[in-house]
Formats: sequence, C-alpha cells, structure tokens
Amino acid sequence: MSKKDLSERDICTKFITPALLKAGWDLQKQILEEVFFTDGKIYVRGKLTARGERKRADYILYYQDNPIAIIEAKDNKHSIGSGIQQALGYATILDIPCVFSSNGDGFLFHDKTANDFKIESELSLDEFPSPEVLWNKYKKYKGIVNVEGEKIALQKYFSDGSGRKPRYYQQNAINRTVEAIANGQNRILLVMATGTGKTYTAFQIIYRLWKSRNKKRILFLADRTALIDQTRKGDFKHFKDKMTIIKKKVLEFNNGKEELISNKKRGIDTSDKAYEIFLGLYQGLTNNEPGIEDAYKDFSPDFFDLIIIDECHRGSANEDSSWREILRYFKTATHVGLTATPRETKETSNTEYFGDPVYTYSLKQGIDDGFLAPYKVIRVALNVDTEGYRPQRGKTDIEGNLIEDRIYNRRDFDKKLVIDERTDIVAQKVTEYLKGLDRFAKTIIFCVDIDHAERMRNAIAKHNADLVSENYKYVMQITGDNDEGKRELDNFINPEEVYPVIATTSELMTTGVDAQTCKVIVLDTNINSMTKFKQIVGRGTRINEEFDKLYFTILDFRNATDNFADPTFDGDPLRVKPITEEADLTHIIDEEETDYSPIIDDISGEEIILEPKIRIPLNEPETEYKKREKQYINGIDVSVLISRELYFDSNGKPITVSLQDHTKGIIKGKYASLNDFLLIWNQADRKEAIIKELQEQGILVEALYEAVDKDVDLFDLICHVAYDQKPLTRQERANNVKKRNYFTKYEANARKVLETLLEKYADEGVENIENIDVLRVKPFDDFGSPLEIIKEFGNKQKYLEAVKELENELYKQA
Repeated sequence: MSKKDLSERDICTKFITPALLKAGWDLQKQILEEVFFTDGKIYVRGKLTARGERKRADYILYYQDNPIAIIEAKDNKHSIGSGIQQALGYATILDIPCVFSSNGDGFLFHDKTANDFKIESELSLDEFPSPEVLWNKYKKYKGIVNVEGEKIALQKYFSDGSGRKPRYYQQNAINRTVEAIANGQNRILLVMATGTGKTYTAFQIIYRLWKSRNKKRILFLADRTALIDQTRKGDFKHFKDKMTIIKKKVLEFNNGKEELISNKKRGIDTSDKAYEIFLGLYQGLTNNEPGIEDAYKDFSPDFFDLIIIDECHRGSANEDSSWREILRYFKTATHVGLTATPRETKETSNTEYFGDPVYTYSLKQGIDDGFLAPYKVIRVALNVDTEGYRPQRGKTDIEGNLIEDRIYNRRDFDKKLVIDERTDIVAQKVTEYLKGLDRFAKTIIFCVDIDHAERMRNAIAKHNADLVSENYKYVMQITGDNDEGKRELDNFINPEEVYPVIATTSELMTTGVDAQTCKVIVLDTNINSMTKFKQIVGRGTRINEEFDKLYFTILDFRNATDNFADPTFDGDPLRVKPITEEADLTHIIDEEETDYSPIIDDISGEEIILEPKIRIPLNEPETEYKKREKQYINGIDVSVLISRELYFDSNGKPITVSLQDHTKGIIKGKYASLNDFLLIWNQADRKEAIIKELQEQGILVEALYEAVDKDVDLFDLICHVAYDQKPLTRQERANNVKKRNYFTKYEANARKVLETLLEKYADEGVENIENIDVLRVKPFDDFGSPLEIIKEFGNKQKYLEAVKELENELYKQA
C-alpha cells in the first residue's frame, strides 16, 4: 500500500508515533494524541443551542506537567510543512515554544527560541529531538535560568484522582505566575474573566509553590465572607489541617469581664508552624474600634512568603485604603493579584501596583472557546425614561409633599423619585419574559438600592401570585440588610435547589456569587462603572450543562448595555431583540426560532444544526417645594415607549450608523460596482463561499432579512442595499426560470430533479441546492439514491454543471 493512500490517522500510527518513541518519548507519560483543548463555542437561537467544533491538537508533548511541543499531522498527499500554520496558531494559544508539522516523511520544526535562520528546519523521522533537548528549549523560552526555577516548573499539579486538571488557559496562568516568581518578580497580576476558575487557578499556583517549598506560608485575602467560605469548602479543602482562617479581634464578656479575643486565644498561634495556608478577610485583619490593634499585626512583617489578593480591583487597588496598608505591612512577600476587571482610573490603578498582567483570559475568549455562556440582550425603553417625566404644576408625593418642577429621567428614578407604575411595568415585563422562557429560570434583578430591591420584590410577587402562593421563596430580596434573604443566598446559587427563583438585589450579588444556573439578569440600575458592569455580566457567564444552562439573557431597562461601546469591554454579545409598544415578551423567544438562516461554526466552517428625547419647557419652580432625598408618587402613565434593536459588528461593537449604511460600506469596500459583484457571484463555483466570506466581514444577515419584508436571499439583499436594485423574492426568481423553460434540454428524470431543486431554492435558498447531500433527503429520495440520481445526468461532474447552470438562470439580470 502506498503511503499516499494512508489516512492521517495511519500516518500518525505508522510513522509519527514510532519516531517519537525512538527519540525517547514515553508514550504513557509524555505523549497525548488528539487533544481537545476547547469545549466548542455555543450557538443559540431561541431556546435551541448547539456547540461548534472544538479545537484539537494532533499531538502535545509534555515534560512533567508542562506542554513543551505540539505536532500537527497531515496525510501524505500534503507537504511536510502544510500543517505548520495551524500548529503555530495552536502553539500561541497554548504557550508552547516548539512546533512541528509532519506528513509521515519527516518533520518541519519551528523553534520559537531561535532568532536566526534556524527558526525553521526540516528533520528526518530519525532526527526528532529528545525530551531533554525540547525541555532545555522550553526553559530558554520561559526564562528559567536557575535550579530553583526549574524545581518549581517541574512540580506537578495537584490531582485528587478525579481526572480534573487545569484547562489550557488556567495552565497558562499558573505557569506564567510560577515562572515569574521563579525569576524574582514579586508583584504579579492575573486577569481572568468571571467564571473561568480564578480560585482553582490560585489553588494550583499555591500548591505548586508550596510543595516545591519555594513558598512556605501563604495568605489568601478576600473581601467577602462568602468568598472565603467558598474557597475553604471548595478548591482549597485539599489543604486540610494545614489551613486556617484568620478572624477579627473582638471584645467579649467572660465571667463578667471584658476580654480581648485574639487569634492566639482561638488557637491560631503565629509561632505554631502547624498552619501554612491562611485565609483572611480584609475586614477581619483590620479593626476600626479604638484600643484594639489590627489582627494582621499579630504576625511579623516577614511571616508570609506569598499573598494572593482575590478580586484585587476593589479595595486593594486604592492607594490610600486600609487594605493597601496590609500589603505594605507584608511588603517582603510576593503579592499576586487576581481580577476579572482591572481598574484604571485617576484615583485607582491595578497595574501601577502589580505591573502589567502576566496573563489575560478575556470574556470574549471564554465565549469563543465554549467555556463561558454567550448572552443576548433585550433593551426596553420606557416612556418616562426616554422622554423624561415632568410633574404637572402642584403634583405632590404620596405624603402630600410638593414635587420639584423639573425634568426627571432614569438617573433620578428610584434614587430621587419613585414612580410606582414604573416599578410595576418592569416587574410585568420580567414576568412576561420568564413565561416565555421558563418561570423557574434563576433570575437576578439588579436595583438602584435596598429600598428599590424591596419594592421590586413586592412587584414581582404581585405578578407571580400563583407561584408565590405555592412557595413565598419564589422571589426573595437578597440585600446586605436582609438577614432572611442573605440566608437564602446559598440556596439561590445551588443548582439542586429550586427556591429562590428570582433574587432582587442592589450591591450584594454584584460579585463573588457563583450562580452557575442564572439564566436571566435584569438591569434596572444605572451602571457608570465598567468594572461593576463586567462583574454583573459575569453573574451569568457560568455554564452548567447538567441543568441546561448554556446561555443567558440580559433585560436592560436603563441603557446600561451602552457599556458595550466602551473599548475596554471585550465581550461578544448576541444581537438584541426589539420589542414594540404592544409586544408581549412572552413570545419573543419563540419568534427567534422561526429564523431558519444558517449558522456557520467559527472553527469548522460547517453549518450548525440547533437542537431543540422630547424637550419640555421649564416653568418657574414652585416656591413651596422643599428638597427631599427621595419622594414616592403614583398615578403616572408608564409604558413601553419605543423598542430598538441594537446591532453589533463582527468585533462585538455596536453599529452606530444605520444597518443599511453599515452593510453598504462593507459590500462596496469589496465590490466597488454592481458589475464587480455580479462578475464574482456568477463565476463562483459555490455561492455559499461568497455568503460565508461576507458574513465573516461583518454583514448582519439575519438583521437584514428582518429589515426587508420579503422572502429574498442574500444576493437580492446585497443588490438592494448596496446597489439600489429592486429585490426579487426567491419564488419570483424561480418563476422566471420556469417561464424561460430551459429544462427541456434534459431527459424527463433529470428534468424532475432540477425542477425539485428549483422548488428547494424557492423554499430555502441557494446554499441548500449547492450541497450534494440534498439528494439524500425528501423529496429527492423518491427519485432513488444520490448515485442513481447523478447517473441521470451522466456523472457527478455533469450533475454539478447542471446545478451551476440552474444557478446562472436564477440570477440572470432582467
């Protein structure tokens, strides 16, 4: 059998793997084949979801737990280096320095450690480098220059036997951090999107440094009790009795006397080496009560070797904060900051303290890789928000106090002025949406303040009286002042617990809440901080396939999603669905599922099959008005004034010009005239290739279809929008072909096939008739097998020529 007849898998088995074994690689411990390192992007339409193709490396070679080389294999019909570009792309993602391509004849070696003409070289099958040679190149690439650094790099990850191991980006973050520490860097920043496992990453960093004895006493700092509890019970539980929590010094009465209870009295003696991993709240380490020294001063300044600062975008980022004082006190320790949202303002800077991030894994990357849930946005514009509300002369609040005569807008509502009807309609719209999605879908409603959260809870309860009567915990106010609500927080985030279903909150749940099954986020608060906006969006990005949580929806009542236009936002929101003044949100999801236009996978290129303001003149202000912090009124007409569909370009940024102008600019940038476009269209072997190329350049096909109230295909949409041509429906084009009666040149059976293809085009578009697999489905199976159908035309080539001719007839210009 010729080598050129072998499959890619045969090339791997018969040539590549034997070459690796001969070079001294251990098949069981150092070689992994067909390594999938992403989960596949999630595509959504209505309630239907499907995953795209996962990224896969043919071979990854390891030295201990470090991936040091990647090989892309091809069959022997390809050249030896035909896989090198794909391999280099994967190597960049995986942070691997040594890259190989092979077709079974030998290897093309791309060496990132070389900076001269030796960067690429061809090797025979007998010349593949040994593990030691590639490990030395890895050390050079990573800047590991001493024995201590190598010792840390060779320390294995923690494994509990369950098979769980770090994902590729977690591995990158861990390695970059321990390598930086090994090279003497003492201030390190990691930026990882919410939901990507920062705590697990921190655990593995600590574990490798601790086991290698590079760092012997470690402090993990957080600013919320929930974060400490999650950490202690979760990933850090494997530290067992080597771990303790530092608690706040307090005064307690003991035998009638006031006594200071310190950590030493609790059994945490800093001279006792039994504990090596310490967890602490910032608030637990500091004390504002006079006469009580801060708890962190129980420890000597050089006690800790390593401090991990979780959510370091908050208090620790402020130069003048008491939290930063803790870090200054333990200045000899290595400080590692973890955040999803680094802060850079005039007053606050993460990078000024930590330096530039050693590794960043963004929300967009997480969504594209399939590790984070994608999301869609529904923006609801209420009349009082968009037009503004001005009270009529003499309008009083519910207590009889005069309302100041001015224009109020969304910045005022629920902060300065409370309109009962506005709260009610938000609750009504949320309820409508859940009725169309799932009334038991976990939902977080973010409110302006605690008072607003309480009123919103009441309004939601009113609109869901049937479910609240079954269990009052259907909706709960979970805010800092509400003890009963706070007790239900764990139940809300527990996928196994049905109740609470809806949580109304203000600040408590903006961060540190691992809500794996949260499917709806409602924004009824003004968000002016990008950091806060990202954190709130992050409440929905976790995936839980077991509980059917693969995407989430943002209902935006305050235009908070304007933050998408900020260049520091890196997410990729799905398109926004519009609603009209009369629209019922109950049916908005079902409407999405009637869109049958193809969804193309980013990786494979294959089609995804989804499984089931008005100015008001100001009068002189009323002299009797007295300024009040917040006033409550009712009897106001509040309604959905307008609906607006927000479109995003291929980079996830909002389109600020009209949809038509945006599309026209893209098309004319590629095809200056109609004739240019027609020439390329008619010459193309497959129209689907042009359609896919235009979609990749940013044409929003689905949005265009909605903008033109005709059953047309993309050809007519392009000619209409870009070149002002009258669009024809697919049925009109099909009828024109029938009138020309060009089918008479074919035999009866072949003519029937072409007529059926024409009907298929009228129903579904040109892409479907181009795919030869169409012959396998009804009604073509009535004509026989695909092979039998093709024989009616003579052979496959003649069948394809007939389809091509049919397309030419379809797109003939009148």
